[in-house]
Amino acid sequence: MNKLEQTWRWYGPNDPVSLVDIKQAGATGIVTALHHIPHGEIWPVADILERKRVIEEAGLVWSVVESLPVHEAIKTANQEAAYYMRNYIQSLENLAKCGIQIITYNFMPVLDWTRTQLDLLMKDGSKALYFDWIDLAVFDIHILKRMDARRDYSDEILAGVEQKFVSYSPSDLNALTQVVLMGIPGEKDLTLEDLNNSIAIYSEIGRVSLLRNLLHFLSSIAEVCESNGIKMTIHPDDPPYAILGLPRIVSNQSDLEAILEGVNMPFNGVCFCTGSLGASQSNDVVSILDRVKDRVYFAHLRNVKKDRIGSFYEADHLDGDVNMHAIMQILAAENQKRIRPIPFRPDHGHQMLDDLNKVTNPGYSAIGRLRGLAELRGLEYGILGE
Repeated sequence: MNKLEQTWRWYGPNDPVSLVDIKQAGATGIVTALHHIPHGEIWPVADILERKRVIEEAGLVWSVVESLPVHEAIKTANQEAAYYMRNYIQSLENLAKCGIQIITYNFMPVLDWTRTQLDLLMKDGSKALYFDWIDLAVFDIHILKRMDARRDYSDEILAGVEQKFVSYSPSDLNALTQVVLMGIPGEKDLTLEDLNNSIAIYSEIGRVSLLRNLLHFLSSIAEVCESNGIKMTIHPDDPPYAILGLPRIVSNQSDLEAILEGVNMPFNGVCFCTGSLGASQSNDVVSILDRVKDRVYFAHLRNVKKDRIGSFYEADHLDGDVNMHAIMQILAAENQKRIRPIPFRPDHGHQMLDDLNKVTNPGYSAIGRLRGLAELRGLEYGILGE
């Protein structure tokens, strides 16, 4: 029986988790990106080969690029879009020349992902990432001060906002701001001014035009992808609903169907993230995977637990609202049809044990992900009967 490829996200030479650590965790593939190159600039062959050399000398392989960022000019289709599209195509060609053909990207406006707390204390003493609707509304209404923000929240959330806001010190509000605006490690974080400017731009664009811009992007890169065997895997919105007045177009089954059917070619695929899709109260994650499984070229496996109003924390990989056993059954069955195994990685993980005393990238400490990978590995082996 063919097994899924076990991979691990690595943020490059400055990552506190080393390639030696990753190898000891049992992963064989690395998921990484050239974070030192500004968004929109071409990834040179020399830089790609150097990163590949470092990985291979550690006895691992560079399996997936995560991410090759799509510049905001492309997402908004502004006057600079053509320039950045040419750069993107050149980067894809360069990656293919170096033998790297699975590329993850997202089309989320401005923010790659959003949480409101990075160290929610769990019952066992570990720490998890957390998204709290009330805290997001505190940020939106009282810190960002977005016009008409209150209209986007229920009366229940608004009541909680006022109670929380008066209890927060200036340092509490500053900490909340830093978390919401946090970017990818090694890349530039946003400012409030950046975010407000982008919200104004996207309010004019809306969902329909944003989807049109995504399909134009995919059509523009189709030739280079098909001729070079590249598989593009779009990451779902995280979280999977509109926030801060920003539109979302990759949040549910109908969104994914519109994208896959809008440019219905083999290169156009999905990075199936169980945690992102699972954060929605209306998504049936198992059914969504069953619907799009033939176009899943990469998977992020993590779990979440939601409360009544939709706030969620990231749970242990096998202990959350997502039926991970059913997810793995579908992935393992689909993998038997593939020539190349589907890569997956344990997405995020609790900060635990010795990592509680270390500086780590949020969600990407070593031991929590090691636990997650071991659990997911065992789940797959059990399903395959090995």
